[in-house]
Amino acid sequence: MVVVKETTSIKLNKQIKNEAKEVFSKLGISMGEAVNMFLAQVSMTKSIPFDIKIPNETTKNVFNDIVDKKNIEKFNFDELKK
Repeated sequence: MVVVKETTSIKLNKQIKNEAKEVFSKLGISMGEAVNMFLAQVSMTKSIPFDIKIPNETTKNVFNDIVDKKNIEKFNFDELKK
């Protein structure tokens, strides 16, 4: 089967794109290969290949608190190991 390639243009968040490119580099793949892998999964599964959920009110409130720097307690990572 002959694979016909096509050039496309999309607008991306520059910081996220650069961070993702670093990950892809460590994996030994290009941005284009990563996008093609994503699109192949969408095509095969007829869905987004990861969970996308609308946050409930509690989660929205927590996100808002984080942004507003409210209800945040300092903790020690060593405590998590216990």
